[in-house]
Amino acid sequence: VQLQAFGGGLMQPGGYLRLSCAASVNIFSLQYMGWYRQAPGKARELVANISSGASINYADSVLGRFTIFRDIARNTVYLRLNNLKPEDTAVYYCNAKSFNGQESWGQGTQVTVSS
Repeated sequence: VQLQAFGGGLMQPGGYLRLSCAASVNIFSLQYMGWYRQAPGKARELVANISSGASINYADSVLGRFTIFRDIARNTVYLRLNNLKPEDTAVYYCNAKSFNGQESWGQGTQVTVSS
């Protein structure tokens, strides 16, 4: 599975961004799609994911601020990042997990939140 991520950039605190991740396959064939992030000096962490059955998980740190959603016709998953905080600064990675256990990663996209 190939994943192509778009979005990211430099935003002020309180701003918003939208990230998108296009998959090379029908996203119903994937058990999960989602986003991870890695801040400097920290481990990569799950931000949000959505299952083929539309179950959604969020990290506690983004609950109520970020929204993950998908466009099935475009095989694309989006992450809306609202009320951005400096601690959201990280490289964000799109991730897909197949039902057979295969895992794929997209290229990272930098999100920087700074005044």
